[in-house]
Amino acid sequence: MIYWGGNPAECHPRHFTKYSLMPKGKFTPNGRKDRTMVLVDIRETASAKAADIFLQIRPGKDFEALTALRSIVKGKRVDESAVAETGLTMEQLNDLVTRMKKAKFGVIFFGMGLSMTRGKHLNSAAAMTLAAELNAFTKFVAMPMRGHGNVTGADVVVRYHTGYPFGVNLSRGYPRFNPGEFSTVDVLVRGDNDATIIIGADPGATMPQPAIDHLARTNTIVLDPKVTHTSRLSKVHITTAATGISAPGTAYRMDEIPMTLRPPLKSPYPTDEEVLRRISEAVARKAAWYPTPEALMATA
Repeated sequence: MIYWGGNPAECHPRHFTKYSLMPKGKFTPNGRKDRTMVLVDIRETASAKAADIFLQIRPGKDFEALTALRSIVKGKRVDESAVAETGLTMEQLNDLVTRMKKAKFGVIFFGMGLSMTRGKHLNSAAAMTLAAELNAFTKFVAMPMRGHGNVTGADVVVRYHTGYPFGVNLSRGYPRFNPGEFSTVDVLVRGDNDATIIIGADPGATMPQPAIDHLARTNTIVLDPKVTHTSRLSKVHITTAATGISAPGTAYRMDEIPMTLRPPLKSPYPTDEEVLRRISEAVARKAAWYPTPEALMATA
């Protein structure tokens, strides 16, 4: 297993012991002894202590390293000087490719150190393509290490409604998918939108400053149980019940397994679903700003 751009020992403390490194299985009866863990990161984190191999890559060189790995997997010639710029050596990459090809079942866990740095969605695409190409030799999969609660749930719901997991534009009445253009961060940084609804998230604490400045300038509506950085800069903050604590619902684990949430407490505040339903009903009562098909037929 390969962890790329993540630090599960501190960010996902149960991942090693419950899901990936330690559990025993039918084909791994000895648990940890039957597995090889590789960590690829720009610095030695707490997760490096659990790794069999630690590859320290230079910041911003993930895409180049992944491209070199893909070339080696396909038996193509690789420029050693280009590999040297990544902070790794040809020997390290060749050894990693050999181990990946010989694995009975391999997995690449990639974190925000890969997906939120220079290259962003291109880095993620390169990691997933590498896993796909390794299936010509063995079974290999790729899985993101999520940064916040139920991010997987949002991806799953958007995917089964539109066919795409994120970066979806519905302004034309049908879904268009283009990461880097329609992704949330990119839309906010460019200042394309004049209103934003934020549900159970705090982009004001994590997004780039130009995106935060745009949220403060425009009409930002926040649905959240608590006061956050984003709610402080918003025009409207609607307090809602905390999902899983005082509101029912469904959350998805990182491996896309749904879990029903049974709240132990009651809340005087409405749920996110109820607030959105009320907003939707209010919008439906208003006259459309564009001609409806019925209106066009009447004037034809």
